[in-house]
Amino acid sequence: MFMKYQIACAAFALLSSAPAFAQEEPAGPVTVSGSVALVSDYRFRGVSQTDKGMAVQGGITLTHESGAYAGTWASNLSGWGTFGGSNLELDLFAGYAVPLGGATLDVGLTWYMYPSGADKTDFAEPYVKLSSALGPVKGLIGVAYAPKQQALGNWSNTPQSRIGDKEDNLYIWGDVSGAVPNTPVTLKAHLGWSNGNPGLGPNGTSVAPTGKYLDWLVGADVAIPGTPLTLGVAYVDTDIARVEENYIRPNFSDSDGSSIARSRVVFSLSAAF
Repeated sequence: MFMKYQIACAAFALLSSAPAFAQEEPAGPVTVSGSVALVSDYRFRGVSQTDKGMAVQGGITLTHESGAYAGTWASNLSGWGTFGGSNLELDLFAGYAVPLGGATLDVGLTWYMYPSGADKTDFAEPYVKLSSALGPVKGLIGVAYAPKQQALGNWSNTPQSRIGDKEDNLYIWGDVSGAVPNTPVTLKAHLGWSNGNPGLGPNGTSVAPTGKYLDWLVGADVAIPGTPLTLGVAYVDTDIARVEENYIRPNFSDSDGSSIARSRVVFSLSAAF
């Protein structure tokens, strides 16, 4: 899932049951939007967070008319180290989006939490995103930089690793999507580059598990007419080499020993409100 917080809001006007003279109430200064989804595999920056198993995800965002927003997003987890506790990822985020010419500039911060899990797994990551649209085609470029924190440290089984190590992480990405005219289909693509530690943070929460690597996605979403539902399919992959994976095995493999960063087709069913 390459756009965690892309949440749409659907509005329904029941005009047929309203009197002809009824007036719509003016919109308030705060808009509430959200989504829920069922995915066949939770992939974060190309790497499975559920041992290639299914996940239930959901989020909600409050947006002020000034451009300020805040919200939360959550997903179940499995494998990828031992998260412990509820095996849940809970993200809190806030930011500010403003028009910039014909584009939108979005600056914010995400706090990644693993409730009731082991100590020192939570970390903060500021981000900057610039998005724009040209007809039916939408594009976005983003930079997320997490400063040195213990949750991002190199705790792998290498001579350089040491308990309590603090490392940072840089992630640069681009997204593009476009609606196919006269169809409910939207095509999408993503390319990301991570530059982080070469090991594994405490209990598998490191966002760049093997140093420098690329992740990418190509896929399509199909909106189901007359409903808030969307079906999605995407091919996800990374260029993480097997020799890099070996540094952090067995955490970097599922129960049958196969990699959690190899290519995979991911399916999703989501609903927005």
